[in-house]
Amino acid sequence: MNSTECLSTEFDWDVIVVGGGAAGLMASTAASEHGCKTLVLEKNRKVGVKILISGGTRCNITHDCAAAEIAQEFPTGQKFLRAALGALTPQMMVDLIELWGVPTVLEPNTGKIFPASDRAIDVRDALYRRSLAAGVQWRTACGVTSVDRIPGGFRCRTTDESFTCRSLILTTGGKSYSGCGTTGDGYLWAQTLGHTITQTRPALTPVLIHLPWVQALQGIALDRIEIAIQEVATFRELGRSNAPVLFTHFGLSGPGPMNLSRWISEENPKATQFVIDYVPWWNPEQLRDFLGKQKQVAAQRTIGLLGVDELPRRLVESLWLASELPVDLKWADVSKKQIGQLVTALKKMPLPIHGTRGYPKAEVTAGGIALDEVDHRTMESKLIPGLYFAGEILDLDGPIGGYNFQSAFSTGDLAGRNAG
Repeated sequence: MNSTECLSTEFDWDVIVVGGGAAGLMASTAASEHGCKTLVLEKNRKVGVKILISGGTRCNITHDCAAAEIAQEFPTGQKFLRAALGALTPQMMVDLIELWGVPTVLEPNTGKIFPASDRAIDVRDALYRRSLAAGVQWRTACGVTSVDRIPGGFRCRTTDESFTCRSLILTTGGKSYSGCGTTGDGYLWAQTLGHTITQTRPALTPVLIHLPWVQALQGIALDRIEIAIQEVATFRELGRSNAPVLFTHFGLSGPGPMNLSRWISEENPKATQFVIDYVPWWNPEQLRDFLGKQKQVAAQRTIGLLGVDELPRRLVESLWLASELPVDLKWADVSKKQIGQLVTALKKMPLPIHGTRGYPKAEVTAGGIALDEVDHRTMESKLIPGLYFAGEILDLDGPIGGYNFQSAFSTGDLAGRNAG
């Protein structure tokens, strides 16, 4: 739709955006900049609530990489995201934020881009100011109760009012951080309108491991580590991460486990397990050689003293005890079989998964509106003309590191430009 078509007298609004988060801010601004009379309906009293709490209130805006590298990190959206990310790349997003008064910084060694102030509110305020400057009208504390098709457009009802529009953009998010108001409303409306919702589940959420020795390691963080998730029945690997792991009182947190949590079924979490490689810089044979040499260079020392700086002694002793090896065993007395047990403990000891901390602690939702029902070039529904989607409501979820915000910004911008 071009700007001259956005002057309808048949509807209250040319474009209505439901949901005022990252995707909604971008979508509404893009539509209004194209000459459309645009309204945002947001159930919260504040705009962009999820932006405000993200990254520990720092807001990881995007990742320092090419657009294609962002797309590659989305298990379901590698092809789907190409057009959106090509139209609004990570660098373009950084330039936009800085143009609106928020200097950014690149976090060393992680690729994460934050506001230089470390204040998420600065990012939210910049995007909101841009939206208002474009002429977008906002209704906050205005929860939508239903969405219906009407001839040539749509009607959105709230508890007190009814609004009509030619084009409707749903940017209501998923179910993650449900305390922010993201309770899955958009899924129901999309389904009522005829769309398929792929099974949703929490993603980027901490993982429950009900092993006392794991929970006793609370506070230990490991950077040089590889963690995989696999099916218990078949040992088929579902995913792998080399991001940091944090041991907690409930199990595991940190980017590594959280990046893999999308594969954990809510209905049957025990169908999967973690396997951690604590020494990924050695293959099994190299590790076996290293351990064998301990019999010579540290013969009278106990196996609790492994001599690997990257591994805390408390962790090493816990791994040995979990393998039924006495920590006071001297290296001189370690048998060939026990060397094999040590290798297994360090390279591939399974950790049974009990579940996750669910949507309240999830940073994003896996699953959502089926991507094959949405035109990736415009974000418009293939089933219903004039209906658009952007952000987390779609079946899109990426890893920690600014990927999901970039997806929301890019799909929101693309939806707004085409709806308007």
